[in-house]
Amino acid sequence: MENDGRCPLHVHAFLALSLDGFIARKDGGLDWLPTENVPGEDLGFESFLSGVDVLLMGRRTFQTVLGFGQWPYGALPARIVTSSMESRDIPTWIPGNVELTRKSPVDVLTDLGREGFDSVYADGGLLVRSLLVAGRLDDLVLTRIPILLGDGIPLFGPLDQDIPLAHVETRSFPSGLVQSKYSRSTRNLPRT
Repeated sequence: MENDGRCPLHVHAFLALSLDGFIARKDGGLDWLPTENVPGEDLGFESFLSGVDVLLMGRRTFQTVLGFGQWPYGALPARIVTSSMESRDIPTWIPGNVELTRKSPVDVLTDLGREGFDSVYADGGLLVRSLLVAGRLDDLVLTRIPILLGDGIPLFGPLDQDIPLAHVETRSFPSGLVQSKYSRSTRNLPRT
């Protein structure tokens, strides 16, 4: 059955952050992230990615990904939330199913539901924060990297009210990474 926009999408985030809560250096740098996988250590990202049908990404994260020189999300359709980029700013090597939008993240979710998408991967600190505040993020997987940066771009910031989450599970890995999954608590306010 096609999602007509009235049925809520399932919105998920999967992020890495330093032990002190930063998702990037002040300049957006990610050089502190591990670059090699430890053999036999599956962090679950490929499985996670195979369970979503569209990517919703913030502009800053998109610009960081552009620096990779290749699109790491394969054929997954993507919507990039931006107020400053134009279509001409997208390099030709980016797949044609990557689109820019000036709409709010919540409005984009409504559009995605009307387009028939069911499961959204939300990526980018500001975008994830805005979805948490709006009560539109269903679950959040955080992988803590055992490094202290001291300064950088934080995942979380000031809030007008508490956002209760429910702990689902925590796993630790031989490399020292610790991954926790949280879901929207039933104590949260209803979706808006």
